[in-house]
Amino acid sequence: MTNPLYDALFAPLSGQDRGFLHLPDGRVITAAMFHDHAARSANALRAAGLRPGDRVAVQASKSPEMLALYAGAVAAGLVFLPLNTAYTPDELAYFLSDCGPGLLLVDPDRAPICAPLAARHGTQLETLGSGGSFDALAAAQSADLAPAPRAGDDLAALLYTSGTTGRPKGAMLTQENLLSNARALVDAWRFTRDDVLLHALPIFHTHGLFVATNTVALAGASMLFHPRFDLDQIIAALPRASVMMGVPTFYTRLLHDSRLDRDLAAHMRLFISGSAPLLADTHRDWQARTGHAILERYGMTETNMLTSNPYEGARRAGTVGQPLPGVDLRIAAPDTGTPLAPGETGMIEVRGASVFKGYWQMPEKTAEEFRADGFFMTGDLGRIDDEGYVHISGRAKDLVISGGYNIYPKEVELLLDEMPGVLESAVIGVPHPDFGEAVLAVLAPTGAGPDIAAIRAAIADRLARYKQPKAYVTLPELPRNTMGKVQKAALRKDYAQYFAGAGA
Repeated sequence: MTNPLYDALFAPLSGQDRGFLHLPDGRVITAAMFHDHAARSANALRAAGLRPGDRVAVQASKSPEMLALYAGAVAAGLVFLPLNTAYTPDELAYFLSDCGPGLLLVDPDRAPICAPLAARHGTQLETLGSGGSFDALAAAQSADLAPAPRAGDDLAALLYTSGTTGRPKGAMLTQENLLSNARALVDAWRFTRDDVLLHALPIFHTHGLFVATNTVALAGASMLFHPRFDLDQIIAALPRASVMMGVPTFYTRLLHDSRLDRDLAAHMRLFISGSAPLLADTHRDWQARTGHAILERYGMTETNMLTSNPYEGARRAGTVGQPLPGVDLRIAAPDTGTPLAPGETGMIEVRGASVFKGYWQMPEKTAEEFRADGFFMTGDLGRIDDEGYVHISGRAKDLVISGGYNIYPKEVELLLDEMPGVLESAVIGVPHPDFGEAVLAVLAPTGAGPDIAAIRAAIADRLARYKQPKAYVTLPELPRNTMGKVQKAALRKDYAQYFAGAGA
């Protein structure tokens, strides 16, 4: 029996002297060096007593050691659980309690905080990076590796969702989920061994870990591996790269720098954006400055990547492209699952090899999220146009129902984003004594800032009255999570009492 994910992604690195990870300090980790490190990590995990199917959790800074730990966990047949470095001890305690990892790895400076938590939950604790205890354990192991036999349906990773509508849920991702998606992306984005990916994403998230790393490894390509997005470092690195994957914030920050021009991007063949919606203005401004059209795609923790704008063909601003090969995608009525006609807005539902196995220890929740015919309800609202491009209207939980009318925030936001003085907007529904919910527009300014009276006048004839914001709030910037997604749940909480006592 083989280990499909290890065999496809990491076994080919063995013995290769080509550069695999190029670090900002000039160090180069060859493919062979990385494989040896991964093999020693796998053997260290075994020496720590972990067996196939056990969970290994890591809350540590991005580093080559953490990436090798992921590869080692795959080789050892373990379930890899990367955790956001921003999680507090209380949040960490929930994950330890929920999935019972056999081992927790943290940065050395976090060990004093995490040791009592690990002890309380019966989890071994080791430190990773900067001469950590696990590094020493791995260094003492052999680089000879016998990968653990695994099947495509065996778990490879457990990623927790954000939990904005309840306690976080652990999405169970199998070897086949990850491998099938990597194969689809290599093909869709034309990756080859000649590519050099500029990697400045975190690796506790599906974007930086699976979309980026798995695709590069499968293609035999290499990475400029940066610990974080540092504007000066990214600009210096661009001439050495051929592809960049980023969140929209990466592109807006680069656009604000005068050094970004066509010459700087001349060596690049592809810019990819995901994890949060890309403003149409950013798409257009980027193409005007660099000559490149950003390729926007769409996916979820539970599903891996689902759609992509085409490599060859029109990359349409404001859309996330067409379904990837092997992905069945439909728009359905949220309450019944009845498929809707092109152009109609409804729930985005998907089925395919990349769609997760279910939620960890939540069989009832898993059953609730799947239709009887196997389609997963993403929770995103959208439509498909007559050329097959998917347009996302927003999360179903963000739908505003005011006076009995459904309002899709994206429709209003697209209009507000066009207004002078508005950098971007977030439209939310908040309680209203007469309408149930009312539309509140939260604006981030640019230049001299927005003229609210002028905006009201400009949209009066372009939106039905019930869709028009009842009020406007201006903030210096919209609240976002680490992957750049606007946190509408936080805005709804902050402004829950905004219309208290208001009349019609």
